[in-house]
Amino acid sequence: MAMHTDHAHDVEHVGELPKPQTKAIWRTFIILVAITALEFLIAFTMDSGTVRNAIFIILTVLKAFYIVGEFMHLKHETKGLIWSILIPMALVVWLMVALISEGTYYFESVTNYFR
Repeated sequence: MAMHTDHAHDVEHVGELPKPQTKAIWRTFIILVAITALEFLIAFTMDSGTVRNAIFIILTVLKAFYIVGEFMHLKHETKGLIWSILIPMALVVWLMVALISEGTYYFESVTNYFR
């Protein structure tokens, strides 16, 4: 007859199995659900306008940074890599704000010119 042994104790000698990350996964899930619920609450309770749009943009950027940090593991990288991603992102956001404000000014000046 063949002898069967329990190999579960052998795993500890070779290397431990990683513990499940269920707490971290649930924490990430709860944080993302909370931010999304806050966005829905603001969408259905506030009147449309600049303040509501600014809150949406801030919450969306916050959620994007959290997703990049968690799922793309950016929070575990060196500070230099993190800054090399954040600084160009901040410049792109600044560029978008500048282009939107300039585009609004141009649109208003053209429509007022032809009145």
